[in-house]
Amino acid sequence: MGARGPIGKRSEERMGHRSKEEKDTVTKAPSGAPVDVPDLPDADPLWHPIASDWYLSLRESGQAAFYQPSDWAVARYAADLMSKVLLSERGPNGQLVAALNSVMSSLLTTEGDRRRARMELERKPASPKLASVSPLDSYRDLAGG
Repeated sequence: MGARGPIGKRSEERMGHRSKEEKDTVTKAPSGAPVDVPDLPDADPLWHPIASDWYLSLRESGQAAFYQPSDWAVARYAADLMSKVLLSERGPNGQLVAALNSVMSSLLTTEGDRRRARMELERKPASPKLASVSPLDSYRDLAGG
């Protein structure tokens, strides 16, 4: 996993002359809730709301399809640490925030983290919406037809 330099473009945005093997090295997964999310404990009611929201959002994220029980344990640890940072009276500690970002990065929680790991979540294309014909009907009524 390349952790340095700018975040690469998504595979469909890249142009150039690459071999077929190089283009196919990106692991893709469908975005959205994975089919077999393990029975996870709910967010701790004592956690800060932001930490709870982050932890619960992982269940619906596409990269969760690759998570193992140990990844869920790390996610729970990260949420607990995040909650402690957010609830701290002294304010966030820079080293603690950096460590938390590192843990979150290892869970591939951002687009940039996933691109560095050569993983992309594919979105389903939006269904095309049919144009309304009411302006045409109004025009026809005005024209007397």
